[in-house]
Amino acid sequence: MLNQNKPSLELLFSQLGLANSAAAIELYVRTHQLPANVSLHDAPFWNKSQRSFLISHLVQDDDWAIWVDELNQQLHMDAYKLQPV
Repeated sequence: MLNQNKPSLELLFSQLGLANSAAAIELYVRTHQLPANVSLHDAPFWNKSQRSFLISHLVQDDDWAIWVDELNQQLHMDAYKLQPV
């Protein structure tokens, strides 16, 4: 039972009020890619509550911060691919 509350990408999506199946996460990531110059918390698709959740856990640098960072990386995947080496 304790492992159900351990932060994960699926649980992060649930906390953000988003569908959290593997297919739903993959679709969300593919359809919400951000340019390199847009911070995760500045993305136009977050509501105030979602934005506050993301910022607060990054600032606290708690167990959620790892998953917020993972989401950030995934939502910038296309931007990183396009940058010259």
